[in-house]
Amino acid sequence: MTVKEYLGQAYLLDNRINSDTKELEELRLMSQTISSPGFEEHYNASRNTDAPYIHTLEKIFDMESKILEEVDLLMALKQQIRDVISKVEKPEHQMIMRYRYIHNYSWSKISDKLSADITTVQRWHNKAIAKIKLPENAIDLKVAIVCHKMP
Repeated sequence: MTVKEYLGQAYLLDNRINSDTKELEELRLMSQTISSPGFEEHYNASRNTDAPYIHTLEKIFDMESKILEEVDLLMALKQQIRDVISKVEKPEHQMIMRYRYIHNYSWSKISDKLSADITTVQRWHNKAIAKIKLPENAIDLKVAIVCHKMP
């Protein structure tokens, strides 16, 4: 895994959490709707006796658990990224890295914050990237998520 791939994981995980949160909101809305009754004659010896919304509530619970796990992983990853960034020598390089990989700012927003040209910001960023060494225990989302899904 390259330094940029490692640092970019927080952005991807943050987007995944946002997507899961939207899905959770949709499930909550579904759980509050009234389903239509079935008036046809139907006999099934093994029919489900649970209320129709129970399945949706189970999905909500599972989604909430998944989001909490992802948030915990994001916090651990961001803390590790902060530790890596703190080892960068120049403070302006540290700020670029923090704005980009902790706060997910665009290049134009970073250049506005630092009152510097975008090309200068990107040049400083590339210098900082070249000097960063990944920690031995670097969190790899591909491995973390696969390992976490295993029973």
